[in-house]
Amino acid sequence: MLLITGATGALGRLVTSSPLLADRSDVVVGTRNPGPGQRRIDFDDPASLDFTSVHTLLMISAGAAEDDVVIARHDAVITAAEKAGVRRVVYTSLSGDGDHLTYALAHRWTERRLRTSSLDWTVLRNGLYAEFLAAVAAPGPDGTIAAPLGEGRLAAVARADLAEAAVRVALDPAAHAGRTYELVGEVALGGAELAAAVGGSYEPGTLAATRAAITAAGQALPFQVPMLLSTYSAIQGGFLDGSGVPVGHLRTLLGREPRPALDVYAAAVGAQPAR
Repeated sequence: MLLITGATGALGRLVTSSPLLADRSDVVVGTRNPGPGQRRIDFDDPASLDFTSVHTLLMISAGAAEDDVVIARHDAVITAAEKAGVRRVVYTSLSGDGDHLTYALAHRWTERRLRTSSLDWTVLRNGLYAEFLAAVAAPGPDGTIAAPLGEGRLAAVARADLAEAAVRVALDPAAHAGRTYELVGEVALGGAELAAAVGGSYEPGTLAATRAAITAAGQALPFQVPMLLSTYSAIQGGFLDGSGVPVGHLRTLLGREPRPALDVYAAAVGAQPAR
């Protein structure tokens, strides 16, 4: 049996709706609030982590929270998997060029925990989503992109491609045991390209101005502010352009060319409500 966690998240929904899983009776969906035919899997409730009869666990990261919370969640899942006799775990991590990001630590801790576990593991180091880029570098009402990207570039990747890659690996985990895949975009995007794709202009702001704007909006939790600023800073510094990790793993897993991240960005921006 293959069990997929995090089924209600943005990545999880794409994973569980994959055509590759259609009509598979050996796949179970795990989520905090399960629907019919699903299993309750709540990372914050160790008693719910029932992995009975599970052979392979596709462990989608527990999401944004303080490091100690994410680490506790992931440790509980891995410990429960070990106790239940799960054979293999496929984990969605963060790309290797993301070590400068404030949210990298919990991912690297989880990778280390898996390597010292009794489980066969595969790590999928996902690049940042093109859809996420559409949120943090969206054009304003006049078409101007003011995100503080500087002259940096981001090797963004379509979330749907990462979901497909995860499913392909989880359906044939033995072929990928002990492997770490860097799943970043093949073409890094800068502010000028983003602006051209949406018919706007690029006038990057400063990190200080961006921090003030995020704080004033009052929509980000306190720990999310440094997360966002570290993302901008890492892009500015050239640490997320894909040059520090192998490129091509995603194409290999998909068996085709990845979706153009610029097209995904433009479509996501176009789908956003007018401001």
